[in-house]
Amino acid sequence: MRSKGVILFLVLGAFTAYYVYSPIPDDIEERWKLMLTDCFFRSLSNLADISELLGLKDYMGVMMFITFAERVVTASDERVQVADELFDGVEVVVYQPRQEREAGEMRRAIIYLHGGGWCLGSSRMGPYDLLARQMVTELNAVVVSVEYRLAPAHHFPVQFEDVYHVVKHFLRTDVLDHYKVDPGRVAISGDSAGGNLAVAVTQQLQLDPEQPVKLKVQALIYPVLQALDLNTPSYQQNQHMPILPRTLMVRFWSLYFSSDKSLFWAMMANDHNSPESAALLKFVNWSTFLPESYRQAYNYSTPPIAATKTSESSNGPSHSITDPRASPLLVPDDVLRPLPKAYVVTCEYDVLRDDGIMYVTRLRQAGVEVTHEHYSSGFHGALMFTVWPTDFAIAQRMTKNYILWLKQNL
Repeated sequence: MRSKGVILFLVLGAFTAYYVYSPIPDDIEERWKLMLTDCFFRSLSNLADISELLGLKDYMGVMMFITFAERVVTASDERVQVADELFDGVEVVVYQPRQEREAGEMRRAIIYLHGGGWCLGSSRMGPYDLLARQMVTELNAVVVSVEYRLAPAHHFPVQFEDVYHVVKHFLRTDVLDHYKVDPGRVAISGDSAGGNLAVAVTQQLQLDPEQPVKLKVQALIYPVLQALDLNTPSYQQNQHMPILPRTLMVRFWSLYFSSDKSLFWAMMANDHNSPESAALLKFVNWSTFLPESYRQAYNYSTPPIAATKTSESSNGPSHSITDPRASPLLVPDDVLRPLPKAYVVTCEYDVLRDDGIMYVTRLRQAGVEVTHEHYSSGFHGALMFTVWPTDFAIAQRMTKNYILWLKQNL
């Protein structure tokens, strides 16, 4: 009987070790902590797949557990005043310093957009709340954290429009005066999908002739910037990396545009481009815009284009995929030239690495001042791992460097 128990223990131990272990590169710090963290994410993802298969709850409905689990009460404290507001009908959380201003002093401001693949996340999650408070206290800044609506309940362009409305509202002279913000020191920033929205809004705002107040800087943390080629070297190299494997990123993209599962499978095969994409592929040609060190041994092949146009409506997925408000890497150089200076963070072990690097290349070629911070041992989502038990040293470095850049450039 004892021998059977030992065998069962060994079998369960072996199965657990097999499930927990994932082939994480040796140069990633705190590998076992990342393995355990990723094990939780993979377990929840598997549960979400089963739930959707059984018709109990859709995939993202289950994955929202992460958002709910990390949600905090965004209350004021002795250093930071916090208030829930509505800016042009969109929920925001506004963080302000409690300290008295010197006579005539105007403050910086950062409009921050959370990540989560347009489907998950909230400005009220612990890591985002902590980051906002750090920016307030270290920069003496007003922070506006946007609670934009999420897919799949709301598809593109709802998320973009929510953020655009918030930014336009905040940049009104009377609103800036109310918060004692210097109109020449307003930044927009975001991570992952939030970085996507930050870029898209910055570009579209620059094209608005009726917008007198412009953004001073854009700070982008591992942004996702294009949906035309989901087979770049970083998508291939990091397809099974923790936190954001290729399958999950493709799912985020497809649900951003549509709940039609056929789009997900087409995007998984990188076979989702319509004739509308043909003239735009030059803007995401990684053999042109990626430095050789990132191309490695991968060979470029043009993503296939469907032979005929679809009969879908003008707001269907194929139109959305080529819309620069969704894929801001697709704008021509004349749209890039007048953009404000940029800070772009990329991570080596991230499917989105090449999106960020291609944007850095294109911005520099257009004459825009760019600071590119590449973390050679970084992984997607690292900035948000600042709260115990998933606190990582790289997250602390990333936060420190990010806030330092804002301090020096905003």
